[in-house]
Amino acid sequence: MKQAVVLFSSLAVLTCVACGGQVATEDTVPRADAAPPRDGRGSPDARTGNDSGTTPSDASASDASTSDARSDEATTVRRAYRPSTAIFPNPERGFYRYVEITSENDFSQVRAGGYTLAYSYVRLDSVRDRAITNSILNAMERGLNAARKAGIKVILRFAYNEGPYPDSEPDASKTWILAHIEQVKPYLQRHADVIALVQAGFIGAWGEWHTSTNGLLRDARDRRDILTALLAALPKERMTQLRYPPHKHEIYGDELTTEQAFSGSDEARVGHHNDCFLASETDMGTYPDGEAERWKSYLAKDALYVPMGGETCAVSSRSGCSTALAEMERLHFTYINQDYHQSVVSGWSTQGCRGEMDKRLGYRLRLIEADIPERARPGQAFTFHALIANDGWASPFNPRPIFLVLDGPRRVEVPLSVDPRRLAPGSDSQAHERVQLPLDLPPGSYRIALWLPDAAEGLRSRTEYSVRLANEDVHDAATGLNVLGQVAIQE
Repeated sequence: MKQAVVLFSSLAVLTCVACGGQVATEDTVPRADAAPPRDGRGSPDARTGNDSGTTPSDASASDASTSDARSDEATTVRRAYRPSTAIFPNPERGFYRYVEITSENDFSQVRAGGYTLAYSYVRLDSVRDRAITNSILNAMERGLNAARKAGIKVILRFAYNEGPYPDSEPDASKTWILAHIEQVKPYLQRHADVIALVQAGFIGAWGEWHTSTNGLLRDARDRRDILTALLAALPKERMTQLRYPPHKHEIYGDELTTEQAFSGSDEARVGHHNDCFLASETDMGTYPDGEAERWKSYLAKDALYVPMGGETCAVSSRSGCSTALAEMERLHFTYINQDYHQSVVSGWSTQGCRGEMDKRLGYRLRLIEADIPERARPGQAFTFHALIANDGWASPFNPRPIFLVLDGPRRVEVPLSVDPRRLAPGSDSQAHERVQLPLDLPPGSYRIALWLPDAAEGLRSRTEYSVRLANEDVHDAATGLNVLGQVAIQE
């Protein structure tokens, strides 16, 4: 059963893009009274305000949701929006492609193929016992710049070898790992905008925290110190992932709670990657023997608030569509490898479940309804209400703003208080904002829209990094806006 979550703020301030700054503040516009949140699952029909149990596609002014409209408040009309079944790319989710970040400088083929994520090792085999060379660091930086140019984001992992198992090539000592983390820190900070996340890496075969030739798996303190150093090297808004669920549990304890989530604490920034997903009953040792259900239960709760993803590594009795879909949903998968294991991935297409994965990996946000004005005067207020469903298997894991935009003779932006990371999978979330229009808003016809751009200022105007809602006739590809309707601003 879906949940209804209320997200509420008492006053939103409009920002004028053309003016280059803030237009209306509490000092220049009279403060609007807070509107009480409504229960989107109320009775008899809280969403439509009538007893019919139906939601009109375009309510008339007489059915307006604002029942106490005053002369200084514009009347809103409730509109319903049609869902879309289309498959389309969205940032920081879905199938990913493998790239070589330190040797390739053109990733346009990733985006052209409909992918928004790429994965890459940064191999440090040649510097296991010395400082990372400038040539490696510069090559990584060129690759991250190329990712930005291509309109994609990258999942990074640092490693000292490519296995093999069980006789792995060497990793590095704790001393050198900590030194290398300090070396890459400025690059991770500088290019955080195009880094989706950085896997914990460094230790053992493939950087997967097993088969360490330097004994880094004997003492939990070593693992904690390396993980803590990596988290300190990353900006606070970026997360990492561990290969094995017990490793996070031994450091931080039980799964995250909603109060702990997205707090910026270390435990709130550590997710999970399963790199032998569905390969055996234990996913090739991802779960200790006889404890798979225990750790899946742990992941099902923890991954509500941190990224979960990985790759397959072998065909098994568990790798078909029925188990894959059930576990991706249960464990809140955000991404999966397109390139490996090819027999497993191609089997999902043959068996007919690839389309559902393309739609539901990560988030899939869909607008159910919204209260918007059809006409208003400069300086008036109105109460914006929206009901948003997340039909995906996970929520967004990196910070992202939501704006209510008026796009017309002047573009104005309302920063909403809704945190997209709180739009939980399988839930409907309500947003309520009292919006004050600028006193000097030019009259004319305006589109009113929801806009979910990237949090980084440098990517804010890049439509490839904006979230598209899963609705028919809403998304404007040229601007990245999700258009809710039209409002006439009248003198």
